[in-house]
Amino acid sequence: MADKRYESVKKLFDAKSAKVETNRGEAYYEKLFKQCEDRLSELRELTPLKNRLDFKETIFDEGVNRRDFMKWASATTAMLMLPSVFTPLVAEAAELMNRVPVIWIELSDCAGNTEALIRSDGPKVDEIILDIISLEFHDTLQAASGHQAEKQLEEAVEHFKGKYLLFVEGAVPMAMDGLYGTNGAKGETFKDQLIRLSSDAAAIVAVGSCATFGGVPAAAPNPTDAVGVMDVVKGKPIINIPACPANPSNMVGVILHYVLTGQVPELDSLLRPKFAFGYRIHDNCERRAHFDAGEYVEEWGDEGAKNNFCLYKVGCKGPMTFNNCSIIRYNEGVNWPVGVGRGCIGCSEPDFWDKYAYERPMSNAHIKAPTGGVEKTVDEFGLGLLTAAGIGIGIHAAASIVGGKKSNEENQ
Repeated sequence: MADKRYESVKKLFDAKSAKVETNRGEAYYEKLFKQCEDRLSELRELTPLKNRLDFKETIFDEGVNRRDFMKWASATTAMLMLPSVFTPLVAEAAELMNRVPVIWIELSDCAGNTEALIRSDGPKVDEIILDIISLEFHDTLQAASGHQAEKQLEEAVEHFKGKYLLFVEGAVPMAMDGLYGTNGAKGETFKDQLIRLSSDAAAIVAVGSCATFGGVPAAAPNPTDAVGVMDVVKGKPIINIPACPANPSNMVGVILHYVLTGQVPELDSLLRPKFAFGYRIHDNCERRAHFDAGEYVEEWGDEGAKNNFCLYKVGCKGPMTFNNCSIIRYNEGVNWPVGVGRGCIGCSEPDFWDKYAYERPMSNAHIKAPTGGVEKTVDEFGLGLLTAAGIGIGIHAAASIVGGKKSNEENQ
């Protein structure tokens, strides 16, 4: 059953790849393919960094065979909006993930993105990759503390100067010259630490709504004058991965894209990677048909709620929220907020806590939706429904195949 399902997924991938190639042009992808080959060739010559676990041995030990891995690679290739011919390169990039150093710092936050990272139940290979990457420093996960932790951070920055990806979790308090937030034994302010570490990073990845747009710390009245990373760091490539918390699959996708190409992925106007945030939740929601039919949940627990009707009237912000959580979902692709009967609160959009986190439709809020309203079609934002469906089914198929195999082995 799983293999048949995957074959149907592959047809969707092929259709999507043809569409992508037509839009971009063959010459563009030939150049990109050669660029990726050269990049991987350079990485292959490098010694694995701090984490010296062998990728192939690790995935096999976890019960993932080569066939399962290549299915994951195919689904991930589609997620990254690349033609299927890139699948072998994506697979090799995953094997070379421990050649790129990652430094992770936490600022004004709840550590929810770290929790998502370490509790990932995404496609099993994602989880393994997160164990494999060369995580040189992480405030929460490391054993060192105090002056010892600061020494570890400085050594990592010095050794990998200009080469590391700086992951930032949490908002940056700017009031009182940043004194609302300090880090480490020396009491360096979040603001000063971010500016200092960013100067030597290859690129900065802001993870979660707090790091991207200020999140809850920036909600009114915002006494600490909290802002997102892009309001503080200038002159460096910045990738925003908003949501509360961010989906680990999107974290892996960004790292993988950087390993593969040596560049940041294509970004939207809010510096979000288009492969993850090029979709409007409303257009890929399983309740969309009920919206089109005018069937809504009017109040919690009514007949509409029991029949999974559209949640727009009880505050779902899917029509004005861009994210792929309706496609990728959480916990091995099992579910997501709307799937369990709770409307989207737009946590991947700027100022979501003040603008969106309430249980009434936007039409009653006197706030202009950034998409121009629910009447817009997904095609007006540059993506087809087929692409979204192909990616979603592919990720879920890969997750089900690998997860099911592991579960069966454990039960034997």
